[in-house]
Amino acid sequence: MRRSIEDSLQRLGVDSLDIAFVHDISPDFAFFPNGWEEQYETARKGAFPALSKMRDEGIIRALGIGVNTPLPILKVMEDADPDVCLCARQYSLMDHASAVNELLPAVRKRNISLVIGSSLNAGFISGSPRYNYGKENFKIPAEAIEKRGRLRAVAARYGVDLRTAALQFSAAADVAVALVVGAGSAHQIEEDWNSLQAKIPNSFWDDLKSEGLIEASASLPTL
Repeated sequence: MRRSIEDSLQRLGVDSLDIAFVHDISPDFAFFPNGWEEQYETARKGAFPALSKMRDEGIIRALGIGVNTPLPILKVMEDADPDVCLCARQYSLMDHASAVNELLPAVRKRNISLVIGSSLNAGFISGSPRYNYGKENFKIPAEAIEKRGRLRAVAARYGVDLRTAALQFSAAADVAVALVVGAGSAHQIEEDWNSLQAKIPNSFWDDLKSEGLIEASASLPTL
């Protein structure tokens, strides 16, 4: 682990890293030969203590894991001392109930921050013919298509861009410190920035809640 971090520092030409994530030690990762639990146990004994020591030395400023499911984040809080975790597929307009009711209260209690990934569900909210990631992400669940249609209907009533609403929703969680939003051009980055500055009326969010499209206890953007 230390050698990997030191090699990264050399390649980047910097003295320290802001965050070091241990990636994909999660039940949904299908490529571990003996299951994710074995890899997690290896990280528990090796990577996590090594990263904690490097944080104490100032080589990294924060450590955590980057995963698609809540379970490893809940587990790592008991087995290590993370500062921030990448919540890669758990907090979007499309799918956030588990995060709101289980994950966010737990990380809030431990004063751990989250980087929110997949705010747009791999572009699905923007109209892309895929939902999240994986070899079969073109097989979109019927319930996801139905919910997107209902979200679009409310957005149309208010003249709100659904993609903009999705980004603002993911950024509104009190434990969220950053979004990871895939972009293929500088223009898309500019669009992301503009979306986060756009004004959306509070009544739009109220309507989403009243129609059961957002969890009642979810944090919302406010004007």
